[in-house]
Amino acid sequence: MTNFEKWDKEFRAQNLYAFNNNTNGLLWLKVRAVCRGKQIKQFLENTGIKLDATTLAAQNVELFELLESRSDAMLLLDAYLRIRNHEWYRAMNIDEDRLKEDLYRIQYYVWGGDQNNSLDKYLVSRYVKALSRYEDLERKQAEIAHNAWNYVQISWYNNWTSYLIESLFKRHRRVVSAVGEIKSVDFFIDDTPIDLKVTFFPSQYMNEKLREKLGKNELAWLKQKAGEAGVSVDKTFSEAQQMYALSEKLQELGRMDILNMLKTTRKEVVDDARADTMELMTWLYAHQGEMRFGAENRLFIILVDTTDMSQSWKMKRAFSLIEPLVNTYLDNFNSTSLKEINFSFKKNSYRSLSDVLFVVKE
Repeated sequence: MTNFEKWDKEFRAQNLYAFNNNTNGLLWLKVRAVCRGKQIKQFLENTGIKLDATTLAAQNVELFELLESRSDAMLLLDAYLRIRNHEWYRAMNIDEDRLKEDLYRIQYYVWGGDQNNSLDKYLVSRYVKALSRYEDLERKQAEIAHNAWNYVQISWYNNWTSYLIESLFKRHRRVVSAVGEIKSVDFFIDDTPIDLKVTFFPSQYMNEKLREKLGKNELAWLKQKAGEAGVSVDKTFSEAQQMYALSEKLQELGRMDILNMLKTTRKEVVDDARADTMELMTWLYAHQGEMRFGAENRLFIILVDTTDMSQSWKMKRAFSLIEPLVNTYLDNFNSTSLKEINFSFKKNSYRSLSDVLFVVKE
């Protein structure tokens, strides 16, 4: 088995841990980053390297094997990736200052339909297959348009906040971008491959920890306390509607002591996770969706508003908080920054390196 075949096998098996601290594995990843479409042609022109292969797949193999014997291989690849990254930003021609301001035009975070499905699936299940009479469908035009607009608006917000946050990393002197061309790798920090994940504090994890602290799930606890205060709620409401209704009624009665107790307990869960990140990072790997499973090195940015968890979505545009934290993290990044994570998924065991950066409003 050639070295190329070895690393290709490890990559396909999701054994990304094998690439860590291995110069040959790192070379394989960076060659993969330049072997896409016009990129490899540009890389060859910039370096003066000649290849005999004509297909992209064969060129990938030939280039890797050629660079294995060159002492300047990493310098050539890093120089190109940096150039390509800058060219990409110029090609995008984004007015980032204007974009950051425009993000504040989003006043609510409401998905059009089901955020777990694509918009077309939602529209098909909700309207196309559910309504047999055209007149009924026609009467839903405004509702359909509103759902579509909400979906597009929130997708736009998530796309561009992610772009801006990732850009903070890719423009740092210690970072080499993978130019978005390697599955499982967004960039390299000091030659460590990293997949960046920007997310909110996971609600399922929060609920599990609240159950431990409160003795029952959040809604059941709030129902009990509200009942003791003479407050009830329509049981036909969804869980979210029940939480909202109970909170509103308790506020009306001035029973902020109950709501503050819940708020304080939620903050305790966040504080516990910040004090000991291993459990949360392991949980995030073990509870990822099957369709998007990955065992790559991950740097999690977790955004949380402890004053009102429902407003945490606004933290994605809080660049006055995010940018200094990212720069400080990268300035101080070292060989011990990433922690080894061992986790199981679908009865298979995996090993990764990970770290978490909390951006918290409190």
